[in-house]
Amino acid sequence: MRTFPTPRAIVAHVLEDQTGLTLDDLCRACNAPPEWLYALVEEGALDPPGAGVAEWRFTGVHLRQARVAVRLQRDLGVNPAGAALALQLMDELAHVRAHLRAVVPLRVHVA
Repeated sequence: MRTFPTPRAIVAHVLEDQTGLTLDDLCRACNAPPEWLYALVEEGALDPPGAGVAEWRFTGVHLRQARVAVRLQRDLGVNPAGAALALQLMDELAHVRAHLRAVVPLRVHVA
């Protein structure tokens, strides 16, 4: 008879709306150097609240955007300005798709 290991509890936090990640936290979560993430802020790709770097606090949305930007840089060699543009275009595309879904009813073809 095969036995299975006892399941362990996994604790997770939803970060979408939660504010509180520091620049160091974001660097660790994205496996990116602070200079890269600072450049993303300079380019407008990330807009953390706070007067200065020490006061910046990032959300789960920022984390998702930063991870996309890091992948663009790693996989395609995109610089921070290119990553900011790509993130902006992806955001606009998502808004257009959401608008289309709201305006154009889903048509189901029955054969």
